[in-house]
Amino acid sequence: MRSFLRPPALIAAALTLALSGCGFSGTQTQAGQAAATADTNQRIVVDNFRAPVANWALESDAAYILSLSGCLETLTSYDQAAGKVIPMLATEWKQSSPVDWDFSIRQGVSFQDGTALTAESVAAALNHVLDAKVPARAFNRTMISNVTAVDGQTVRVSTPAENPLVPYRLASVNTGILAPAAYKDGAVDPFGHCTGPFTPVSEKAKQSLTLDRNEHYWGGDVQLAGAEVRFITNGATRAAQVQTGEADISLSIPVSSLSTLKSAPDVTVLGADSPRTATLYMNNGRAPLDNVDVRKAIRDSLDLDALAASVYEGAALPATGPFAPSEPWAGEKSEEQKQDLDEARKLLASAGYTADRPLEIIAIVERAEFADVAAVIQENLKNIGIPVTIQSKEYAAAEPDVLAGNYDMLLSQRNRLIDIADPIGFLTADYTCAGTYNLSHFCDPEYDRTITEAAKTVDTGRRYELYAKAGKILKEQAVNAWLVNEQATDAARTNVLSYVQDPLSRYVLTAKTAKSGS
Repeated sequence: MRSFLRPPALIAAALTLALSGCGFSGTQTQAGQAAATADTNQRIVVDNFRAPVANWALESDAAYILSLSGCLETLTSYDQAAGKVIPMLATEWKQSSPVDWDFSIRQGVSFQDGTALTAESVAAALNHVLDAKVPARAFNRTMISNVTAVDGQTVRVSTPAENPLVPYRLASVNTGILAPAAYKDGAVDPFGHCTGPFTPVSEKAKQSLTLDRNEHYWGGDVQLAGAEVRFITNGATRAAQVQTGEADISLSIPVSSLSTLKSAPDVTVLGADSPRTATLYMNNGRAPLDNVDVRKAIRDSLDLDALAASVYEGAALPATGPFAPSEPWAGEKSEEQKQDLDEARKLLASAGYTADRPLEIIAIVERAEFADVAAVIQENLKNIGIPVTIQSKEYAAAEPDVLAGNYDMLLSQRNRLIDIADPIGFLTADYTCAGTYNLSHFCDPEYDRTITEAAKTVDTGRRYELYAKAGKILKEQAVNAWLVNEQATDAARTNVLSYVQDPLSRYVLTAKTAKSGS
């Protein structure tokens, strides 16, 4: 039996290597904060780039908003600076058998409604996520068979096969713990039912969430009186609001606004390399994109060097595939994807492609630069005889059709480590036949066998080899066109104290986040 305060050292070391390889900068805070004094009567405004889309269902992306808002907490937490999983609502864990992990629940913690955090309430919350009609990408019945309360302070998470990354899965925001009273009549109500430093008190649907300080927070004194998280899908608006002081922190700043903000007084721009790649998703299940040669032709028609230099103004690097070259699971160094219009035309001819209808690109408006990216791709594809139309949509409006396969191409971006701080989450959810986030509608038995083997492989080096093999299959099949590797960029007013940028977009408002009175 192994017992430890964190996962096996082998795994922790591997993730440290992974994140340092990705260039994560870790604890980026604002200069000059140490001399400032926090005013605990202050409130803060955060501009987030996306609104909740599923009425706060924790198995959905709404969990990310509850997490960054300082409401939702999980059993474990991922510390990107240290590159390891650390205790949160669980104080320690041990692997009691090859398929069982036991988590000790932190004592003395109360939900915001006054009820106590217990092993039973934790097990009930996790089983609620497991039983969701639309499974969470990082925590579902394919990798978790059961969650039970062993005794008053121990929760056991059981898996169908040996799974070395269970503590990482319990750091996923989708496994956040709410009080039993939050689950009623098939709905989820986080108001007053979290454990975090801030409690939601009101909501303007699709517009904002208002929170107050949790006066009884288990993790110590909360430095802000409260906060408002605004859902601002327009990147230029987010940038303008932090510049004028209407917002204190703005997340995901578009490239086009960087030069202005960097020269603005009282604003600090924070940047960190992130495992995020701007991607042209292609619907592999719909003609003509169900033909691999058509997908290869689209990929070969794109001038990624020009795209990175123009639209991204050199703030992003051309992608070479589904992984960044510096990531330890990327495998052998890949050659840069170069535009080859002659080869693209030959591939279209071999596929028997005829331009009987224009193909549509949906450009997600949350990323301001995607409108320009779509225009560049439209021109590239015109050069090989593929007509394209462009439609701009908020992601929430586009997602149902994309998941249902009712689309041609989608411009979006995905953080490979957002579901779980290991690529297994991304590779499973996004590309396996039964993947819950398979926007590409790709299905390949060899790929699925590779991912199944990787998921149960304890040896880190061997698991990374399998990830590289999976990435090679995706590239050979031209499942998508991976465009540029992006950087996470936020901006904050200089009177915001102790704000640490999280490249994985999970933690923004914490007990330590503060604001000076000046």
